[in-house]
Amino acid sequence: MKGKIIFFLVLLFGFFGFVLAKAFFFNQKNAYGKLKITSSPTASVFIDNVAIGKTPFEERYKVGEYMLKLIPEGVATETASWNGKITVEKNITTYVNIELGSSDLTTAGEIFTMKKSETAKGGKGEIYVETEPTGAIVSLDNDEKGVATLLLEDVSPGVHELSVFMPGFFKRTQKINVVSHYRVYAKFKLAVDQSQKFITKTEEKQSTESAKIKEKKYVVVLETPTGWLRVRIDASLSASESAKVKKGERYELLDEKEGWYKIKFNGNKEGLVEGEFDEGWISSSYAKKEE
Repeated sequence: MKGKIIFFLVLLFGFFGFVLAKAFFFNQKNAYGKLKITSSPTASVFIDNVAIGKTPFEERYKVGEYMLKLIPEGVATETASWNGKITVEKNITTYVNIELGSSDLTTAGEIFTMKKSETAKGGKGEIYVETEPTGAIVSLDNDEKGVATLLLEDVSPGVHELSVFMPGFFKRTQKINVVSHYRVYAKFKLAVDQSQKFITKTEEKQSTESAKIKEKKYVVVLETPTGWLRVRIDASLSASESAKVKKGERYELLDEKEGWYKIKFNGNKEGLVEGEFDEGWISSSYAKKEE
């Protein structure tokens, strides 16, 4: 008899457990949040490639993860489309605001949602900040907090001003409402500030080469008793002679030692009396630096 009662109780608890689990999953499957989408300019709204309306859009939507796409309408033919992943939470408003640009680089916006936090303590809330591109400076109420991706803990409930900034990009700022024991998920997309010039590797190389050209110094050969000046392989009177150069010729100055200038041959064959050289030393007594 006792065994039958135990068996019956096991079946009873199993049945109620099944009913409760089914009710929970059914409830989750049919749970709704709110989806609010704004854009500039007006855009058609697609969720998982299904057209559901146009911006501004605001409706109840089933809980879940979705792929959102915005396609500009009307005359905005030079405006790029945008797509991104969004999450709808139960009884929470997921807010999407996108400013469509001519390309992905010039498109900006933000996505906000909220979820119950398992780590928030003492009646405080949290803010989780992501940025695209990553590495933007995060400020809360004009106080720098760190670099995204970043979790802000122990945030007092209420309205706060959240902003992100990265050099070369436009700053984004939004008011957010922090709720006790909840975590706000904030994702910002930053647009390139085209008024700032980005130096490419090619431009950087050209700039370096130009700087080197500007840094070059030259010497000019002066009058000599012989009408020409010896070019030697070293800064010494005993060094071998490699060439002779004419008065008035101009050469790049590579180095100098006491009484000597090291010059670079500039390809002017007419400046040679005889011989040849790539680099050599001339007496500084018969040459002067150009100012």
